[in-house]
Amino acid sequence: MFIAILDFDTAAADRAAALAQLDSERDEVRAMPGNVAYRVYASRENETRVTVVHEWDDEESFAGYQKSDSFVRSGKAIRPMLTGSPVSRRFHAELLETVA
Repeated sequence: MFIAILDFDTAAADRAAALAQLDSERDEVRAMPGNVAYRVYASRENETRVTVVHEWDDEESFAGYQKSDSFVRSGKAIRPMLTGSPVSRRFHAELLETVA
């Protein structure tokens, strides 16, 4: 499994627009081959932080997402709103179990 966690900040007035953009892409990203999860979070600690958590079957699936129209659209919409550099942490992980 490949996990990517993206954190970025916008001005407080722009965060709702950034969240809306990411939310509008959810169904398309979730339908991509290899996508396991795509979650968007607004920080509860401040009014500027956004976190996106991706889970993919493998790194190649994530690379496909990065070449997608969805990725390009979100980048064009969100990059002008950023107040600093985004930070993306990426992990290879092994699923031990899913507990329901």
